[in-house]
Amino acid sequence: MRTMIKLMPVAALGLALTACGTTVTERAATGALGGAAVGAAVSGDVEGAAVGAAIGGVAGAATADRD
Repeated sequence: MRTMIKLMPVAALGLALTACGTTVTERAATGALGGAAVGAAVSGDVEGAAVGAAIGGVAGAATADRD
């Protein structure tokens, strides 16, 4: 339970950073960076950071406006 409480602010920050930027590239990049940070914090290893970066990058790109 304590671990979950500690990780909640990190997860919230990661979600907030996913949608930063105005273009698809900017949102994908900020999503990947935020996802990598959250993934590394949650898992404590490089594999978690890589998975977080992939998920964050896709989420960031998916939230961009398609004009």
